[in-house]
Amino acid sequence: MGFKRAEKVSEAIKREVSVMLTQEVKDPAIHFVTVTLVETADDLRHSKIFVSVLGDEKTRQETMAGLERAKGFVRRELGRRLQLRYTPDIHFNLDKSLDHAMKIKGILNSLQPKEKKDDETED
Repeated sequence: MGFKRAEKVSEAIKREVSVMLTQEVKDPAIHFVTVTLVETADDLRHSKIFVSVLGDEKTRQETMAGLERAKGFVRRELGRRLQLRYTPDIHFNLDKSLDHAMKIKGILNSLQPKEKKDDETED
C-alpha cells in the first residue's frame, strides 16, 4: 500500500512552510513557530497547517495574527516552489497538543510521590 498523493504534498508543504517561517517571513509578531502537522484534502484544494508557538497566550495570539497576515505570501511561495496545478488554500491552526501533554505529565508527576509513600508504609 503506497502513500496517497495528499500525504506527499502535505510533507512537502510542511518542509517548505517551516523554512519560510524561520528564514523568510519578516513579521516581528511571529515568534518561535514550529510546524507540527499539515493535513491536505484529497483533492489538494485545502491544507490545514498546525503550528506550535512557544510563549504565553498573548504571544500565541500575536503570532497567529501574524501568520494570518503572512498567509498570502506563504501560499504564493508554495505555488511557486511546489508547482502544483492548484495551490491549496492554507489555514493556520494552533496545535495545543504539547500543552496538553505537559499538563498530563504534571498530573502524573503529582500522583507519583503519593504512590511512593503508600509503598513505603506497606513494607
